[in-house]
Amino acid sequence: MAYDGYAGRLAVRVLDPPWGESGPDGRTVVLALTGELDHDTAAPLKEALAGQGGAGRRVVVDCAGLRFCDSTGLNVLLQARLRLLDGGGRLDLAGLGPPVDRMFEITGARSVFRVYESTAAALADAAPPAAEGS
Repeated sequence: MAYDGYAGRLAVRVLDPPWGESGPDGRTVVLALTGELDHDTAAPLKEALAGQGGAGRRVVVDCAGLRFCDSTGLNVLLQARLRLLDGGGRLDLAGLGPPVDRMFEITGARSVFRVYESTAAALADAAPPAAEGS
């Protein structure tokens, strides 16, 4: 595990899948969030995402354990998405629970990300980052 961050109500972990942290294609990393993502807890996610640069890098954010996300959390994810896109990569979301999914839907942010039902579904989608529209 390359990163393990915790800020009170939010834990951020790089998952240790069987193929290692860089995923089956050598460019994918999975960050698992547990707890609440808000103004007071966003720092570990910012730090974890900042370390995920590189050409063509794909980051899958596993939100299955995320109970809450406010506008600060949304902005952290949107900024990371833009940074990754600039480098030819992408940021995908997986496992959005009802309260978090609703916030993404209401704000229109859900249509900006590729959203998967689960991390396994995201990892099964082998579409290259370059296929991302914007």
